[in-house]
Amino acid sequence: MEQNYKHHLKFYLPHHFILLPTMIGAVIIGIFKIFKNREESLIWILFTFLSFAILYLAVMLRQHYALGNQNRIVRLEFYLRYFQLTGKKYNDTLDALSFSQIAALRFAYDDEFLILTEKAISENLSADNIKKLITVWKPDHMRV
Repeated sequence: MEQNYKHHLKFYLPHHFILLPTMIGAVIIGIFKIFKNREESLIWILFTFLSFAILYLAVMLRQHYALGNQNRIVRLEFYLRYFQLTGKKYNDTLDALSFSQIAALRFAYDDEFLILTEKAISENLSADNIKKLITVWKPDHMRV
């Protein structure tokens, strides 16, 4: 599938469409049962608490480790690409770019990359605005 601004988000089927909905359902059922079965409310409170804890951990741990590693790689790719296109090493000017700007610039092909990098620095463009300015979208199917 062609990747562009309108559909560049990626979903992981087992996580987003099986585990998370199941755990959200368990939390909702638990809350419902707490109020419906007053005599067994302590059991349902425990069930709901454990379901919510598992849901929270499933969301946070998966994202935390993968995104931390991905962010480091995206920065390194940016610096390498910048060096390859300009012949210049990393400099203090690039410190003006936020990570979200760097992440958005990875979708630009080489002919737009340097132009958009300079524009992002000089005009302090948001990541969303950088993505909207890309005319030919360079897909990134390897994202987490």
